[in-house]
Amino acid sequence: MGLNLNDKKAVVAEVSAQLAETETLVLAEYRGIQVGHMTQLRVKAREQGVYLRVLKNTLARRAVEGTVFADLASDMTGPLIYSMSKDAVAAAKVLQDFAKTNDRLVIKSGSFAGKRLDKAAVTELANIPSREVLLSQLLGVMQAPVASFARGLAALAAQKESA
Repeated sequence: MGLNLNDKKAVVAEVSAQLAETETLVLAEYRGIQVGHMTQLRVKAREQGVYLRVLKNTLARRAVEGTVFADLASDMTGPLIYSMSKDAVAAAKVLQDFAKTNDRLVIKSGSFAGKRLDKAAVTELANIPSREVLLSQLLGVMQAPVASFARGLAALAAQKESA
């Protein structure tokens, strides 16, 4: 059963509102995926804070009009699932992780920071560590000189005590 005009307007408005807060949009073809697997994908996306939606492509094209994602309109053909996130890598990571276990999900393209991404670029984006991991790595790099200095002072103090 199709949507009436008011329902279509509501869907476009909802997706447009979501796109206004989105940093990354990834399109993937989901042809042939079982319902149970799609449910697992949706649960995983929800856990990661990713907005995941199957949309009619005409409605999705209307929603991206006038946004930084407008250049993806040409890729919006076939049965697609739209993955959107505020986090730069979450949308790509959720789909990429699912595609590793389910070969029927095919990443088509994406957009990040106003730049169009092909399948390879989406895969590279998905391989970037999460924000929390990057922050912990930065903290480790910042603490390394101080920790080395403290170990050096402790070794010097131990050497003077033994002498």
